[in-house]
Amino acid sequence: MLKSLNEALEYIEAHLNDEIDEREIEKITGTSIYHFRRIFSFLSGMTLGEYIRNRKLSNATFDLQNEGMSVTEAAFKYGYESVDGFSRAFKEWAGISPSEVKKSTKLKAFPKLSFQLTIKGGIDMDYRIEKKESFKIVGKKKRVPIQFKGINQEIVELAKSITPEQREKLRSYANMEPFQVVNASYNLDDGCMEEKGSLDHMIGYLTTKNLDFEEFDVVEVPALTWAIFSSKGPFPNVMQETWAKVASEWLPSSDYELVEAPNISFTGDLSDMNNVYSEIWFAVKKKGS
Repeated sequence: MLKSLNEALEYIEAHLNDEIDEREIEKITGTSIYHFRRIFSFLSGMTLGEYIRNRKLSNATFDLQNEGMSVTEAAFKYGYESVDGFSRAFKEWAGISPSEVKKSTKLKAFPKLSFQLTIKGGIDMDYRIEKKESFKIVGKKKRVPIQFKGINQEIVELAKSITPEQREKLRSYANMEPFQVVNASYNLDDGCMEEKGSLDHMIGYLTTKNLDFEEFDVVEVPALTWAIFSSKGPFPNVMQETWAKVASEWLPSSDYELVEAPNISFTGDLSDMNNVYSEIWFAVKKKGS
């Protein structure tokens, strides 16, 4: 799997200034583009869109400084629809405008990535494969920026916005495991060009009930197979390490690939923050099926 991931990165590198064909990436990796995007994000700590954008801007820096290229030429070489859009993205990334590159002595670079396998110890992680009938996630959702490190303040604000009365009503809908509040992430847009990646994040409960859920948001989840990973350890490190191990160890070596569906997670009792139980659910299918 790591070999094909690196081959996909070589393909992307060769097509930074023209169209990157997602079907070609699927052919190289033998998996869906959704699976590739998610694996890439888990392993690199950034979205694929962010990586491509940074590589384009890094190459544009070289062209502006060493190749005598104009700002307009660089903008269109790397696929921007306008010089203004390119200039905004470049300044946000580099801290200077593209027109200042030739005069600057401090320039930013973003090298090409490659993935390598590292064997190391860590948390114990158990998993099970379960088929589940269709269900609903009912709760409150918000479009939030994708963030790989630290606390996502937009999600904190979402949690604060749910009143005790709403939490009680949501709890009454739950009729399936885990019978407690869950976090679900879906509709991922990993961002391209000057846009930032974002996704829908929902805090709510799982249910199979058919009701009028009033003011709450509802996500319909079809019948799917789920890889469910459980672990215990210091919070929030235990959950972050589980995500990392799934991406770097389990997914590359398993017979499964991710399918597009909400990622679901929850934690158990938080009274002992050094020994918190957590679960992460990924929807999967057999590779090649």
